[in-house]
Amino acid sequence: MRFISKVQSLLAFPRNKFQKCQQALSSTMSQKSLDISGIYPPLSTPYNKDESIAFDKLEHNLQKWNQIPFKGYVVQGSNAEWCFQSWEERVQVVREVAKLAAPGKLILAGSGCESTRETIRMGKEMAEAGAHALLVVNPFYFKDGMTSDALVAHFTAVADQSFVPIVIYNVPRNTGMNIPVDAIVRMAQHPNIIGIKDSGGDITRIASIVFATSSFDFQVLAGSAGFLLAAYNVGCVGGICALANVIGEEVCKLADLAQSGDSKAARDLQLRLVGPNSCVTSRFGVPGLKTAMEWFGYYGGPTRSPLQPLSDTNIQAMKAEFQKSQFL
Repeated sequence: MRFISKVQSLLAFPRNKFQKCQQALSSTMSQKSLDISGIYPPLSTPYNKDESIAFDKLEHNLQKWNQIPFKGYVVQGSNAEWCFQSWEERVQVVREVAKLAAPGKLILAGSGCESTRETIRMGKEMAEAGAHALLVVNPFYFKDGMTSDALVAHFTAVADQSFVPIVIYNVPRNTGMNIPVDAIVRMAQHPNIIGIKDSGGDITRIASIVFATSSFDFQVLAGSAGFLLAAYNVGCVGGICALANVIGEEVCKLADLAQSGDSKAARDLQLRLVGPNSCVTSRFGVPGLKTAMEWFGYYGGPTRSPLQPLSDTNIQAMKAEFQKSQFL
């Protein structure tokens, strides 16, 4: 039935997209083998002063990021301010990053929407735009209705209709809820759901997910550089880390050290990353991330309204954290 459903979706797809999607369909049975291990920056979206997307600045940033040993890029994750973008903008940014990324870089595109129908449709557009996999945040507006059964039904429908693999995105700080572990274990058995990014920071929970899904060829990614070493120690295969936008080489170095057996060097670097990481995530958010990017030669630029720029006081506090950790 899943095969028939995919074929029906293809027949309804624009004719000029049929060949590419047909090729993706033929590889459906092997999509579990897509290796997503490694480090990914969840790219920020550069805006001009008028809040239009600055695609020239995106190219500038990618020229620098392409020199860092990232496994790939997450496009339209939380740091992209995707919730402030139109449908067309979300897809267009994926298309541009796919064009500008260095050869071999994986593109994970944030395609989550509140409804199952729109998530499926967005995923098809992003796959056509060049995404190798989709990062799908759970619906959360009607939290009380998002039971394990509802979430499993949602992600199953999305995965059944997707031409590329699905990575679940758990980000309780933004959604106000954790995807239940029992639901994750059920979804991990789907042939087209290959992993999860967990940004909650509860290492016990992450360890339980790794253990419970170990027989399903399911890959777990840490959602922050602040607990990256601990995540590797319990079996995660990589991380999607906001701090990698700013000091990507150091985040990649920590990943290497975590797998090298040099526990002291790994621990020392992890401790240095904690303060700066909190500045560009929970403490100052996207405005903090964009401010820090400017210090390291990237274009950060303004946020989109209603997000506001950092105050001078917060900028100085953030700079002090980077200096204390010897990154400035």
